[in-house]
Amino acid sequence: TNKFARYPFTVVGLSKYLSMSSSDQFTTKISKNELKRRHKAEKKAQEKEQRVADQGASNKGHGDGEEERATITAISEEDMDPSQYFELRSASVARLKEGGYCNPYPHKFHVQLCLADFIQKFSTVEYGSVDTSNTVSVAGRVHSKRAAGKKLVFYDLRADGEKIQIMANAKYYTVPDDFDKDIDIIHRGDIVGVEGHPGRTKMGELSIVPNKITLLSPCLHMLPHLHFGVKDKETRFRQRYLDLIINENTRNVFITRSKIISYVRQFLDSLGFLEVETPLMNMIAGGATAKPFVTYHNDLHMPLFMRVAPELYLKMLVVGGLDRVYEVGRQFRNESIDLTHNPEFTTCEFYMAYADYEDLMKITEKLLHGMVKNIFGTHIIKYNHDGTEDTTVEIDFTPPFKRLHIIYDLEKVLGVTFPDADTYHTEEARKFFDDLVVSQGLDCSPPRTLARLLDKLVGEYLESQCQNPTFIVGHPHVMSPLAKWHRSVKGLTERFELFVCGKEVCNAYTELNDPLVQRERFQEQARQKEAGDDEAQLVDENFCTSLEYGLPPTAGWGLGIDRLTMFLTNNNNIKEVLLFPAMKPDDQPNPNNPSTPATSS
Repeated sequence: TNKFARYPFTVVGLSKYLSMSSSDQFTTKISKNELKRRHKAEKKAQEKEQRVADQGASNKGHGDGEEERATITAISEEDMDPSQYFELRSASVARLKEGGYCNPYPHKFHVQLCLADFIQKFSTVEYGSVDTSNTVSVAGRVHSKRAAGKKLVFYDLRADGEKIQIMANAKYYTVPDDFDKDIDIIHRGDIVGVEGHPGRTKMGELSIVPNKITLLSPCLHMLPHLHFGVKDKETRFRQRYLDLIINENTRNVFITRSKIISYVRQFLDSLGFLEVETPLMNMIAGGATAKPFVTYHNDLHMPLFMRVAPELYLKMLVVGGLDRVYEVGRQFRNESIDLTHNPEFTTCEFYMAYADYEDLMKITEKLLHGMVKNIFGTHIIKYNHDGTEDTTVEIDFTPPFKRLHIIYDLEKVLGVTFPDADTYHTEEARKFFDDLVVSQGLDCSPPRTLARLLDKLVGEYLESQCQNPTFIVGHPHVMSPLAKWHRSVKGLTERFELFVCGKEVCNAYTELNDPLVQRERFQEQARQKEAGDDEAQLVDENFCTSLEYGLPPTAGWGLGIDRLTMFLTNNNNIKEVLLFPAMKPDDQPNPNNPSTPATSS
């Protein structure tokens, strides 16, 4: 064997290798370790074939159901490929449906206790005992199956983030003859109902000892093991149900997301806000500078836009006398998909009469500080920029938050003096910022409007300074067509954006309520759209008319639920916080059903 150890190996079986001539052995090189590994593999394969053959011989004369169960027993689940497992399991379930031992899809199973309540109620059960005075029923999904003999089988049962053990002992079964039948038809991944007694093993594992186990819904596919989990992101995002079954962290992310939304609602309700709903389809895509999705209404014979923001409708409600309104809902923007953007996303917007943007800064600080403290018990959280510990930073939500001014702080960073803000509508000002962007080596895609050029500078030099929550203020009115002019600096607006770790989370401003100025701002946006800016807004005459009836001094605020959830759950990919994120079409058909079309879910 030693003479082989120094040679690398090309694919060939051990027995074939040993039967070669010495000259052939020399040209087909193999290492000593590879020889041993392949010898073990061949031996294991031979033993597997022998087990199947022996089992088949011992089962001659049995019925089809018993033969199929024997086949699954002889070939362990670990040795099957997924398609083989699916075929065998599907055949087994089909026989049950045709009038077998039980109905694999019953209509109802009465659950007396969820697993969390079971654990709490029977936490005092003594080691090595079974409390036969109590009979309860629970349900969940089987995640493991371990046989300790023909009459004793253990299962791990999981549901709602909790786990208990099923200790199936034949002597406690109400109908002893059903024990073997139930054990044979239940596999990993199946959803089962269990009626039995609480107990605890000698090792201290809280268990339910069944009088009866009922198959409620079989799992036809081979379930991944909890130890290895589901790591592939494509699989996790496209098959979120599988991700939730296997990965406990995924479940916790969406529980936290739900807590964030609930806290926002409770906070605003406590301030006297009224939750409302506004249309998702509009004749004009207004309320934000974004490229909309277009659909078509057959009965009206006209195109409609999916909403990019609910802002204009909410402000019309304030005109109507609803002084404090908010909406939590979906927005749709036909823009790029990346780590922080998804075509559809969730926001919360509120509008508050008789307030300004300074009031909203205080409300924002109070809301976010209280939310983080309520969910995590602390005002400081950890966040990894790229998912590695090397980039872990601490985010402190303690108010007051830092503030940066677009004009003044950019002038400090770049060492230049900007033109007066009230000249930003001129070509001279646009050219100044165009030349400045070029001189800094930054790339701004056309159309190179002043708003886009300034936004590029902000993104490069100010947003990167926003690790802890930071308000960016001092927006020119060319960047904020719906915001009210600044009361002391001409050309600027009373607006702020809240950034965390360089990403925008909130946007708010004192609302523009002068109908004449509002129409002028809309017309300027319309000119930018004609110049090729797909994200610019059109003139919304209906909204302008509503302002003519009088909008009280009002402040408006918007929060990106998805972005905030990313930071609070330590995820740097927005797909991790969306149950069903947008994905490119999957060109691979279902291996178990080749006729199934590709899916884009």
